[in-house]
Amino acid sequence: MIQTIFEETGGTYRPCGDYLLPDLVLPPKESTHSDIGVWGRRHLDYLRQYKQVLLNSLMTEGKLHAYLADIDRRATEMHLRAVTILAEKEGVTEQLKAENQMLWVQKMNAIDSTVTEMVDEEIIFA
Repeated sequence: MIQTIFEETGGTYRPCGDYLLPDLVLPPKESTHSDIGVWGRRHLDYLRQYKQVLLNSLMTEGKLHAYLADIDRRATEMHLRAVTILAEKEGVTEQLKAENQMLWVQKMNAIDSTVTEMVDEEIIFA
């Protein structure tokens, strides 16, 4: 009897009525010990919208959660590091916060927006 490519690569079939169905097994469920934060969820939305093939591949291999957790970790580290550096450079200090809260909030919001755009470009939408 002629073997299919599925059988040649080690696949088997099981009878189900008049049909033979392939014995397909999903990879073991990945552990979800690490939380996926806002950056990981944003990247997941990006994958759903623009990178469907990569998303499906990660899901079938059982690596999606670990991939998103890594993206979230890298983006969070980059965001915190860049906010700290830019705040130092702009002179946004605790003293400014105590003396003029509105100016401090204005400057921190501007810094956060700038850094968020950087993280989006470098990690989230890359």
